[in-house]
Amino acid sequence: MEQRDYVRRLLDAYRTTPGTCGVVRRPDRLLAAQLHQRGVPLEAVENALTLAAARRLARSVDAPPPPLGIIRSLAYFSPVIEEVLTLPVSPEYFRYLRQRIATFTSAQ
Repeated sequence: MEQRDYVRRLLDAYRTTPGTCGVVRRPDRLLAAQLHQRGVPLEAVENALTLAAARRLARSVDAPPPPLGIIRSLAYFSPVIEEVLTLPVSPEYFRYLRQRIATFTSAQ
């Protein structure tokens, strides 16, 4: 995949991830280009966005909502991207997480 397409798709995924501000800045574009240059699969980045969003949304029903701010940078996801690159998890797990996130966000 060409860098331009990779960056566009990655930033579209970032912008629509629950908990993000929905705005793409220059540092986000630079990080996306760096991920492409490193050869990080787009699917791994999308899975990392999903995993991080699911972790932020997951909490006990009895617990008060955590004081989480809006994510304003793709760099927030960097540690999770690195984690996903080493996880031996099936694609079905990330599909499950996407379904759970969709259910949760549509209920709000």
